[in-house]
Amino acid sequence: MDQTKQYLSVTALTKYIKYKLEGDTHLKQIYLKGEISNLTKHSRGHYYFSLKDENAQIKAIMFSSATKSLAFDPKDGDKVLAYGAISVYEPSGSYSIQIYQMEPDGIGALYLAYEKLKEELEEKGYFSQTRKKPIPKYPSAIGVITSPTGAAIRDIIHTIERRYPLTKLILYPALVQGDTAKESIRDQINKANQDSLVDVLIVGRGGGSIEDLWAFNERVVAEAIYASKIPIISAVGHETDFTISDFVSDLRAPTPTAAAELATPDKNTLMHTVETTKETLDSRISTIFKDKELALTYLDQRLDQKSPFEKLKEAFKRYEKIIYDLNRNYQLVWLDKNQQYTKQDEYLSKVDLNRMIQDKTDQLSDLSLKLDKTYLDVVSLKTQSLNLLIKALEHQNPLKLMAQGYTVTEFEGKKLTKIEEVKLDDTISTRLSDGRIISKVIKKECL
Repeated sequence: MDQTKQYLSVTALTKYIKYKLEGDTHLKQIYLKGEISNLTKHSRGHYYFSLKDENAQIKAIMFSSATKSLAFDPKDGDKVLAYGAISVYEPSGSYSIQIYQMEPDGIGALYLAYEKLKEELEEKGYFSQTRKKPIPKYPSAIGVITSPTGAAIRDIIHTIERRYPLTKLILYPALVQGDTAKESIRDQINKANQDSLVDVLIVGRGGGSIEDLWAFNERVVAEAIYASKIPIISAVGHETDFTISDFVSDLRAPTPTAAAELATPDKNTLMHTVETTKETLDSRISTIFKDKELALTYLDQRLDQKSPFEKLKEAFKRYEKIIYDLNRNYQLVWLDKNQQYTKQDEYLSKVDLNRMIQDKTDQLSDLSLKLDKTYLDVVSLKTQSLNLLIKALEHQNPLKLMAQGYTVTEFEGKKLTKIEEVKLDDTISTRLSDGRIISKVIKKECL
């Protein structure tokens, strides 16, 4: 063997091959189309497989940092579009392609991402009807998260002004398409919840392609809707468009205009309801007043018949008569005594006037004192009798007795005193201090 030749080690050759392959700019950014075979999914999240076509195959590896971004679940036989770079594994001297991104070939990647997220969120209960919040019937303020320049906001404004102008409309401007749209929508949902100024939120935009509407299929938007304390109506695209936001929201509207209609009552319907209710209430109030008026009239008639005030009037009349009689008797006695005094005066003119006058004066004073005492005693006695009479009348006052818990029960206008006066199923009336109870006899018990 020629010793002048320079022999390379396997390691050196492999390093050279690695350097040449990995240093080739054409092999650093490879867009490759092929079919997956021999797929192995490592416990750490790495994917090992081969990409092949009709005539050749190449080993491929996709590390966990890249597999996390996959919008589908790859399997053997899937035709895919892959982006990656050639790498050489020195220990085995083999080369492979390290894949950074991968999507299905022939099926839209967005559609698969949509289906994958939809299935995941449904399993987590994001679409459950039990967690959906009711939409308020009469919102005082409605928040709208959409583009301030789009047709959606104009349609919503016109619809609300037509249906329910009493509500306040608050716009939370957001980007509704593009790379940053999902964050913009999420941030405005969170802001509306922090502000707590609205009773319901409308989140959406007008129609467009699936790419235009994609922000409403993003996880961050779905999670913001799910976490919202404010009820949300989703209004994305046209009637045939369905997004993840539609499923997570508390209510889905086919269009922004329909969302505004679902969020508000119709003023014409409300006015009709108010008028109908007013007429019903007026009729009921009128009927109640008439019934109460009849009841009061009947009560007044009953009270007039048994009124304690009439008895008091009679007692006062008797009292006045007693006072009159006392005054009259006093005058008669005084006249009589005056006549006696006159006669005595004539008699005294014939006797010792000074002595007689003194004697008679003393007698007259004594008589006057006795008369006054008698008059006061009589007045006091009569006053005591009158007070006793008044107290007796107060005890007989039916209203006072009723206030103490006593009642009067009547049947067909007659006061009941015995249980035998009524029979089962008879309707009886029980009067209390503040009203009347109408009842039916269902049972009789004798004492």
